Amino acid sequence: MRVIGGELRGRRLRAPAGLSTRPTGARIREAWFSAISEHVSGARVLDLFAGSGALGIEALSRGAKLVRFVESNRAAVNVLRANIQALELEARAQVLRGDVFRALSQSDAESGTFELALADPPYGKGLARKLVEVWLKEPFADMLCVEHGRSELDGTQAVWKRSYGDTQLSFFIVPGGTE
Repeated sequence: MRVIGGELRGRRLRAPAGLSTRPTGARIREAWFSAISEHVSGARVLDLFAGSGALGIEALSRGAKLVRFVESNRAAVNVLRANIQALELEARAQVLRGDVFRALSQSDAESGTFELALADPPYGKGLARKLVEVWLKEPFADMLCVEHGRSELDGTQAVWKRSYGDTQLSFFIVPGGTE
């Protein structure tokens, strides 16, 4: 797996072993960043269910000011930290090991506002829907971008949806927020 754009383009990323973490493929990452390219540079970004950190690292490569990675799996966090260190991104990256929903509910005033939240929760566990519901009640970023299984967010009012086989990308924007 490699970074596909920006200053780190072509650099290798490690992925956690096993099937518990499913890295976002290059084709999907390219579609994702094509859709949000104008919102990344200078942004404060959340990478939720971060896994290897591929999405957040892609954002850093394309000029994000800061990325806060949240991941609960210990092995994935170890790989994520190794990727950040290998790419010398420590100054612009924060890694939180723990439950995404707990991290969002314990957000401190020091966190400030995030312009983007990128989320790739495990498919088929209801986490994509739960994340969108939490965001709709209390937005934690101006724009929420979620990768999910094809029918997991049926009925939600995303501003943009695209399907790629069994994978779907859905984008939500706070009214009056990033456009």
